[in-house]
Order: sequence, then structure tokens, then C-alpha cells
Amino acid sequence: MDENTARKSHTLQIENRNKITVSGITDVGSFNEETVQLESDLGGLEIRGENLQVTKLSLEDGDVSVEGKISSVAYTEPAVKNTGFFSRVFG
Repeated sequence: MDENTARKSHTLQIENRNKITVSGITDVGSFNEETVQLESDLGGLEIRGENLQVTKLSLEDGDVSVEGKISSVAYTEPAVKNTGFFSRVFG
């Protein structure tokens, strides 16, 4: 990340395992009724459950809300940018 780029504040709130509200989101990787994959400056976030629905999505503000039966929430490490010779030439 560039030194001049500020990270968005990241928060996560779960209400009764039926609603999750997340801030600091930069991208939505994918979503369906069982999995929602989100990206933040700090890495990935995967929400799993049943009948999941994205009820709020504002990438400009970085806010996402998901409703449904939430069974798990897991963080993943940020993708490592390859700085090898070929990625610099072709990337």
C-alpha cells in the first residue's frame, strides 16, 4: 500500500447471528445465499451461512450489511503482490 493512501477504519458487528454490519470494505468478491466474500485494506472477510442476503452495499462509504442465518465469519490474509521480474514487465 502506498504511504500516502489512508486505510479505511474497519469494524464488524453481529446482531443475534441474523445480521452482520461491516465497515471498511473496499470490494465485494462474490456472494450467494451461502457465502459472502468481502475485501478490505486489511485482507479478506468470508461470511458463511444460510439464506444470506446483502441488504446494504456502499463501496463509496465502505459499508456492507448482510442478513440471514450466519454460521461463521473468517478473516483471510491480504493477497501478496508479486514483485518478481515478470510481474513488473507484464503486470
